[in-house]
Amino acid sequence: MEFMSSLQNGLDELKPSLFELLSEQQLSSLLPPSLRYLLTVATLRYPRYLLSVANSFDEVYAVLMLLVERHFLRTYGGGFTENFYGLKRERVLRTKGGEVPRAQLGAPSDVRETLKLRDSDVWRNLAVMVGLPYLKRKLDESYDIHAAHANVLGPTFNRNRDTLPPGASIKQRLIFYYKWFLRHIYPSVNAAYYFSMLAFNLAYLFDGSKYHSPFMWLIGTRVRRLGEADYHAIELATNPRPPPTRPGRIPGEGTSIFNPRTLGRTVYPRLLSSLRILLPTSIFALKFLEWWHASDFARQLSRKAAESLDLPPPVISGLTSTTFSKKKQQKSQSQPALDSEEPSLSENKPSPPIAASSLLPILTVPTPPSSSLCPICTGPIVTPTAAPTGYVYCYTCIHRWVEGTHERQVAFMEGSKFEGVDSSMEEEGWAAEEGSREGRWESGKGRCAVSGRVVLGGTESLRRVII
Repeated sequence: MEFMSSLQNGLDELKPSLFELLSEQQLSSLLPPSLRYLLTVATLRYPRYLLSVANSFDEVYAVLMLLVERHFLRTYGGGFTENFYGLKRERVLRTKGGEVPRAQLGAPSDVRETLKLRDSDVWRNLAVMVGLPYLKRKLDESYDIHAAHANVLGPTFNRNRDTLPPGASIKQRLIFYYKWFLRHIYPSVNAAYYFSMLAFNLAYLFDGSKYHSPFMWLIGTRVRRLGEADYHAIELATNPRPPPTRPGRIPGEGTSIFNPRTLGRTVYPRLLSSLRILLPTSIFALKFLEWWHASDFARQLSRKAAESLDLPPPVISGLTSTTFSKKKQQKSQSQPALDSEEPSLSENKPSPPIAASSLLPILTVPTPPSSSLCPICTGPIVTPTAAPTGYVYCYTCIHRWVEGTHERQVAFMEGSKFEGVDSSMEEEGWAAEEGSREGRWESGKGRCAVSGRVVLGGTESLRRVII
């Protein structure tokens, strides 16, 4: 009499809620775009091998899911994502009400074997689980290509398209009728599809139907929770069976991983079974990363972590304040009349970068206020060219600068004023200093004009920028 309470209260513990079914459907709908994204990233690195696969993604995905879903239906009694939520599929009995509650409680193993999907039921479920979504994706894609613009451009644009040209071939006729179907009939079919799904979901929510989908009603299958008998049967089905022994068998025969029998018995089922944990976990990881990069939480966390850091100022290798002060004292003693020509290290004027080898200041140019201006000639950039440091210049300007033959470099080293620079962009102290700067400055040859860093590879490392 232990099961009388369950019989009297009318509650079905094995019936999943509508929210469980909707969560399973949402997880199943996330599989194609996630796999397509991963395939696209891999195709960018190996286009020679993966481009054809990426172009035929829908067909490849349908074939793979056909194999995976067939294995899960035959082994676990449910689909790939359904097994992740602890659900299964079973046939509906041709009895009054389609329920046998007393037998379900008294002999769950026998009831499970009776309601277990047969081969014909497996193929019907595969048609609903794999074939129907594939057909829906292809129709939606074709509608977006051939018929989505009809509502925007109006009937005048479609007037010539609705007429079949005379003497058309069979292929042209098929394409014409297919496009006509997409423009005139498919919107109504698509609306009926979603309306029927909504009606069955509402009926299932209020216990008016055992089916949450009209297609499940057509094939006579419903979704249930896995019970104790199901877990016991799955454990027996998934445990590897030892290979049969026969007299005179050679040691090691049939135990190799490359043996076809071993692949069919152990490797292939284990590989497919591992997907029920690997793929959903990967999807959750991708959605978490998408939320992390899209939300403001990550930026706020990074900003708060950076507020507590006290970063020291950058240090130029090979130069210390003691070294520069000694060098300045030596210069002042040997050339007292040219003290004003040394670069100022006061707080009002920025100090130029110092070469690590010669300890001489390096000629650099300031960054222009607009990215469309060349830092060297301060005019609009002609033939944009990027240095390895990331700054963009005119091709002729940076090429001559790296070679050390630019007019601005020559004028600076000679101590004269370069007329090609705008006065507002002229470096502080450009015209104040007089006399040659040879031996006291580096012209910036072989270096970036803004940062003063060495350009490895010289002019060969310059790259044109396509805008």
